[in-house]
Amino acid sequence: MTYYRGQLPHADGPRVYLVGRGLGVLVERKWPWRVGYAPPGWSSLTRHLGAAGFTDDELVGAGLSTRTRAGRLIDVFRDRVVFPVRDPVGHAVAFLGCAGPGAGHGVPKYINSPETGIYNKGQLLFGVAEQQDRLDARWMPVLVEGPADVLAVWLSYSQSGRPGAVALAPCGTMLTDHQAVILRELPGAANGIVAAFDADAGGRDAVDRAWQLLRQPRSPGPLLVAEFSASADPADLLRRPSGRAQLRTTLQRRARPMLDAVVDQRLARLVERHPRLLEDIDGRCAAVRALVPLLYEAASPDEAVRVGRRMVALTGAGVDTVAIAALAHLEDALHHP
Repeated sequence: MTYYRGQLPHADGPRVYLVGRGLGVLVERKWPWRVGYAPPGWSSLTRHLGAAGFTDDELVGAGLSTRTRAGRLIDVFRDRVVFPVRDPVGHAVAFLGCAGPGAGHGVPKYINSPETGIYNKGQLLFGVAEQQDRLDARWMPVLVEGPADVLAVWLSYSQSGRPGAVALAPCGTMLTDHQAVILRELPGAANGIVAAFDADAGGRDAVDRAWQLLRQPRSPGPLLVAEFSASADPADLLRRPSGRAQLRTTLQRRARPMLDAVVDQRLARLVERHPRLLEDIDGRCAAVRALVPLLYEAASPDEAVRVGRRMVALTGAGVDTVAIAALAHLEDALHHP
């Protein structure tokens, strides 16, 4: 990380990018976040570490270099803002590399270190080690998509003077069972867990997956979702006037039940596939049958009643239709466990 950190003061583009995203304070600040920059050369880090005595096999094994088809050794991260991924005790075990705004079409926004002997990306969440004080203070955990979103939430509370939310992100992968266990076991999870993803198809799918994993076997607190406008995310909101206050409000005062969002999103996907689905009684009944299993995923009878009413309102079906579909689903589950 020392090498990447040393490149940042000399890289105008990445520094301008971080300032433009409202993260300029991280350029000079060393702790708890040590943001760096991987220069654009093919083998800048590889040559630097090779000169320091590291072998090719050691560099590949550490996930810092990779071999081309021709056998040439090149850097894994090139022309990217780099965020270290730390294990729970604070050791850097991998990196997340973020492409700048000038990246070409088709260039992935984030790339992740390959798995190594000390790094399994499905077993860590970005931001745990750096925010242990907030986690120990039982701040409410927020699940976001990437490191820039984690930093945006961290900054929004850094001068607020009061407890709040603490953001964590999967390391370049979809949420895993192991990561869901980490979230459920955090002290602040008793206050609730909030999902705060991008307002796009990928973000909607991520909310559905988060619901399925976080509710098992049972969440210690309410599962919520904070929703942003189209093409926005926590890091985008940070750049706006009064963005920090708006982000805090969105996360803590405007979050709604995650199960409601899952109902909305599943129905939206059905209608995308069948645009005329809700125009007749048969289609409305089909929509209810597809949604009604969610009633049995509710955390309480009161939540199930609220979700059932939501299904009625969204589909236009009658209350009796939802009740009959719910009983049919229960009978089927009893006969085909």
